[in-house]
Amino acid sequence: MRKDDVLGGIRRGGLIPVLRTASADDALTIAEELQRAGLTALEIPLTVPAAVEVIAELASRFGREVLVGAGTVLDAGSAAACVAAGARFIISPSVEPEVIHYCNEAEVAVLPGALTPTEILTAVRAGADMVKVFPCSAVGGASYIKAIKAPLPQVLLVPTGGVSLETAAAFIKAGAAALGVGGDLVDVEALRAGRPEVIGERARRYLEIVKQARA
Repeated sequence: MRKDDVLGGIRRGGLIPVLRTASADDALTIAEELQRAGLTALEIPLTVPAAVEVIAELASRFGREVLVGAGTVLDAGSAAACVAAGARFIISPSVEPEVIHYCNEAEVAVLPGALTPTEILTAVRAGADMVKVFPCSAVGGASYIKAIKAPLPQVLLVPTGGVSLETAAAFIKAGAAALGVGGDLVDVEALRAGRPEVIGERARRYLEIVKQARA
């Protein structure tokens, strides 16, 4: 799959759920719920046990239906292992030049994390395709995205941290290209309570909110 197709898929769906779970089984179960709900992308952080194996399993299971990405990638070796396992995009919590360089060479979509205008521009100039703005809630949430987009309208921003059902519309209206969503969507407690369908229901609500906010 071409990088442009991956980036287009992320933007169309508008959501990147972050599956920061305590086990590989939990990640796989949640991923299945999200796929059934209609999500087009998801992120498996390398903090998940056996994360690379989880990425490989999901990439094999979902094929082109869901774009499986790797998160918390801090070095080029880890990025390469994730891409070999089937990751379609790579996300870092910070600007990691060697990760960006590897992804550019491999023609893999890369979303480094940045916060300040200087960091965001540094990421873009290094070759970022989109920029994960993290932790966005700590600096004003949607109002911060709006402020950044004013002088940098060409930069594709993916706010992460503080995204919820209550704030998602405001982030989209502020100019976010997509949203990184953590615990508000990926409800591990619901899964452990034997109610994984709660995650699917919330995912569908998120998708509708994004759709309406864009309209």
